[in-house]
Amino acid sequence: MAEAAEIQGAVPVLVRRRWLRRTAVLLAGTPVLAALVCSPVPPAQAAEAAGVDVQLVSMAPTAPVKGDTLTLSGTVVNNGRETITEARVGLRVGQPLADRSAINDVTEKQGFRAGSDPGEIDRAYAVKIPSLPSKSSQEFTLKVPVNNLPLGKDGVYPLGVSLSGTSESRPSEQVLGIKRTFLPWQPETSSKRSQLTYVWPLISTTRVTAETGSDEQQTPVFLDDSLADDLRPTGRLGQMVALGRELPVTWVIDPDLLYTVDAMAKGYRVRSPDGKPVQGRNKAVAEEWLSSLENAVQGKKVVALPFADPDIASLAHHGKDVSGTLGQLRPATDKAKQAVETVLHVPASTDFSWPVEGAIDPSIVNVATSAGAHNILTRSDSLQETGALGYTPSAARPIGAGTTAVVADTALSTAFEGDMLRAEPSTLAVQRFLAHSLALNLQNTDEQRSFVILPQRMPSAGQVQSMATALRGLQAGRWTQPSDLEAAAAARPDPGAATQVPGAGQYPEALRKQELPVSAFEEIRTTQTTLDHFKVILAAPDRVEIPFGNTTNREMSTSWRGRPEEARLYRAQVQAYLIGLTEKVKVIPKSDATLSGHSATIPVSVQNSLVQDVHNLVLRVKSANPTRLMFGNSGQAEQEVTVQGGHSQAVKFTANATASGPVEVTAQLFTKDGSPYGKARTFTVDATEITPTVMLVIAGGVLLLVLAGIKMYASRKRVAARAASEENTQQSDESPDTGPQSADGSGTGETVDR
Repeated sequence: MAEAAEIQGAVPVLVRRRWLRRTAVLLAGTPVLAALVCSPVPPAQAAEAAGVDVQLVSMAPTAPVKGDTLTLSGTVVNNGRETITEARVGLRVGQPLADRSAINDVTEKQGFRAGSDPGEIDRAYAVKIPSLPSKSSQEFTLKVPVNNLPLGKDGVYPLGVSLSGTSESRPSEQVLGIKRTFLPWQPETSSKRSQLTYVWPLISTTRVTAETGSDEQQTPVFLDDSLADDLRPTGRLGQMVALGRELPVTWVIDPDLLYTVDAMAKGYRVRSPDGKPVQGRNKAVAEEWLSSLENAVQGKKVVALPFADPDIASLAHHGKDVSGTLGQLRPATDKAKQAVETVLHVPASTDFSWPVEGAIDPSIVNVATSAGAHNILTRSDSLQETGALGYTPSAARPIGAGTTAVVADTALSTAFEGDMLRAEPSTLAVQRFLAHSLALNLQNTDEQRSFVILPQRMPSAGQVQSMATALRGLQAGRWTQPSDLEAAAAARPDPGAATQVPGAGQYPEALRKQELPVSAFEEIRTTQTTLDHFKVILAAPDRVEIPFGNTTNREMSTSWRGRPEEARLYRAQVQAYLIGLTEKVKVIPKSDATLSGHSATIPVSVQNSLVQDVHNLVLRVKSANPTRLMFGNSGQAEQEVTVQGGHSQAVKFTANATASGPVEVTAQLFTKDGSPYGKARTFTVDATEITPTVMLVIAGGVLLLVLAGIKMYASRKRVAARAASEENTQQSDESPDTGPQSADGSGTGETVDR
């Protein structure tokens, strides 16, 4: 009670003190609370919370001039949960960007930034959207006279298409979404224009097997018929030809593609699901594409890669130590020029090598030059600048030993990677490409420079269309002028440009993981060894050497990158097919034989199921026991063999038995250089010995037969003599009483009785 009374008595003082402290805290915290409650959400967070997506699907013209009307079209999408009201799509134009790195910064920027994003231009050009419900979209088109845009000096201007509006939770107007792009502005032709070379690659994946028909044309067999889809006017390769025809490009062609399509046009077969070839049905598609391509390349520069576009980096890192591998490159280069000139009837340069993604190191350069190339196509992210120049130098860089590295600009070369089928990424990529091209020309140097663009090897149809759109944007020639690859390689190099080839350790690991392994080149060598062994017996070796030589190049193709299992299966099928051909020439299995007597002839048959004759073969038979069975004067014998196509031939060997009993004999084909060919066949010869005793018995039997014959003959002769003697005696007894005589002594034949 005393404690209670004491506490109660103290309450008024304690309460007052606690109340004062709490009040002070609340008062002190009021501004913070008020700021939390009343301050607006940061613009970037507001846009993210609103869930608004601004999509820009077209911009025209891509590089406007004075007097044009800039038209931007797109769609705004409300992905949020609230309806957006009093919305407005407006255009924002910033100050010209200082350099290329600023272009990259704008590209990477996400969400609206009030401090850095420019203000909206005259709202009279905005598109109003009274209401945009949740999960709905609205198309828009902005049209602004270029003369009314805040454009001053030449340069790259950042553009922003933004959506502003309110919602129930955000009653004050905010920028809820923005899409950024670029406007390249140079309305007049520059006194110093960059020379621009655009590589237009015609490359495809391997489609042709090693298998050919038995007809005179050797009709090729394709893995499938999918190439026809690419060749159609709407396909990837069809688009490249149709669009490239009207563009100032350098055609870089894999001759294997020309060979493949030309084969289709002449008639081809396709491997069916059950493995049996069937007639291809897209001959007309191939003919039309080849005709279009031949017209498109007239008057243009054409560069032919080595046949089948060999993977130079894989050869350098894994194939060069496998014997015979690098020897395939020079023939591949020789075939390239011939293929282009034969199919397209235009001259072609074979002086360029193109490693994957332009990545190089010393070993890649060495392998590339061993194929005959003096120009290596690389990229600025491989042979990098130090930045000391303050500008991007020309593409040509001498790297020693008479070799030139043609360094393509990475930003321009990779501008159209990714999905370009959708309108928005294509539109943004085109404007970014044009922005970089103008920024290059505006760099601080008085020298005219030459730049090269090296796109992905096999662009999709959407990527091809975007590339073409970008090049059309440059056709006015206000800051660039078209050039070709040979001119770019021959251009005067900048003396301050980097020329040091990056070391092996700088080669991208991601690319190294995609390379053909050493085992792949070992398998290719095995196939080549089999081919070399096979062709020496053929009367027409070209029928095998040419298709398999082309296939060997295809096994090393860059197109196998990222498809290791398909590459392994292709190599296995090539080897299996070749072995199957070699086995069509063989010794026919022989049944066991019996040899009676000292010697006999043993026939051994050789079969040739090929369509062509075989020669330069030797058939050798060998006795496992020469003391019992010999061929000639030794335990083996051999004869040269020539067999017509589709026939068999029996080769006869004389065998001599010296003792009785079974002897194993081996029959084996050899090439003339002494290498075994095909499987050895073994059979048994059972030799039966003829002894002197047996010979005496046989001789005695023969003598008895002779004596018996003599005895029978003598006996018959005596019987005949006796019969003749008896007949003569009877005639002598009857002669005196033959009848009466006439007066002159002649008989009358009459008997008179007396």
